[in-house]
Amino acid sequence: MTDLLSVENLAFYNRNRKQGWFKAPTDFELGPVSFTLKAGETLAIVGGNSSGKSFLAKLLVGLESPQSGQILLNGEPLTKANQRQRCLNVRMIFQNSNESLNPGITLGSILDEPLRLNTDLSPAQRLVKIEQTLVQVGLMPEHQFFYRHMLSDGQRQRVALARALILNPQVLVADEPFAALDPSVRSQIVNLLMKIQRELGLGFIFISHNLGIVRHVSDKIIVMRRGQIIETGKTEVIFTWPKEEYTQKLVHSHQALINRQNT
Repeated sequence: MTDLLSVENLAFYNRNRKQGWFKAPTDFELGPVSFTLKAGETLAIVGGNSSGKSFLAKLLVGLESPQSGQILLNGEPLTKANQRQRCLNVRMIFQNSNESLNPGITLGSILDEPLRLNTDLSPAQRLVKIEQTLVQVGLMPEHQFFYRHMLSDGQRQRVALARALILNPQVLVADEPFAALDPSVRSQIVNLLMKIQRELGLGFIFISHNLGIVRHVSDKIIVMRRGQIIETGKTEVIFTWPKEEYTQKLVHSHQALINRQNT
């Protein structure tokens, strides 16, 4: 099977990168990072804080630019010259759906914006697409008239998913999409994502601290630490025979958590 997405020696280094309002600037380094993703496949990226996994997600969707290496979609490099191609085909589900949705406009307007900016659809055609996508993620067409504050956490995450799907992408990049959800809602959204992936054959890059969900949804795993990939492999191999000491600690911590929950 041909690779849908190929990341080749992607690297970023920025001296004195500012980490926050009250934190001193520090050096930041990522890579070189290489991996592939096939259509219908889920690749999970795991690691601790400051491992570089969220920054890698920004590179993949074009929110940051690498200093070296390249990203290929169906064998074609994604560059600044074809940024629209990336916008159409590699979409992101952000960690905090509440913050990523504009509170001052309706959900219909939120979903209409990417269609208006990236397609030649007429207003009537865009309306049909918006309603179809809302239904696809388990909402009603009438939700297009709602505002962010009128929704539950789970519904807001469904809108975030709808915004990612609205342009019919080939790859979804999800950065901790379930972190703010309670367990019952989290299970619903996980099942919805897996259903949509099966139906559309999407490639899915899933970034998470939750190894339980990672094991449930992923086909293969990348383990990152300090901006480097330290281990990669099929999901069950990583969980059963982790090679690196850092990966072993992650897996053992996950197993210890399960054991505590079962006692």
